[in-house]
Amino acid sequence: MAYVDGFLLIVPTDKIEAYKKLAKIAGKVWKEHGALEYRECVGDDLDLPYGRPFPKLLKLKPDETAVFSWIVYRSKAQRNQVNAKVMSDKRLGGMDPKSMPFDFKKMSMGGFKVLVDA
Repeated sequence: MAYVDGFLLIVPTDKIEAYKKLAKIAGKVWKEHGALEYRECVGDDLDLPYGRPFPKLLKLKPDETAVFSWIVYRSKAQRNQVNAKVMSDKRLGGMDPKSMPFDFKKMSMGGFKVLVDA
């Protein structure tokens, strides 16, 4: 059964292009090392009247947006293998959290078992 790493980040709107550049490199690296799918999605229609809107949940400032992303793997074991390779890949090595176009402290992430695959 497939396994998914999910991420939710807060990115300043003036740093979206820098984030996109980084995400393109990261996507290439993850896919080359075996990820089946890599998606990065930037907030567009976040203030919907259903449930708790993302801006309220994330306490977004007017100059920030949410980025929702996920990576799909064949299994949790394969995910662990892929991520070990990714973390040692020089194209992503040396990335200083202080120079990232988002705040690592405001990032949420986790691994998920697929419940429904329709």
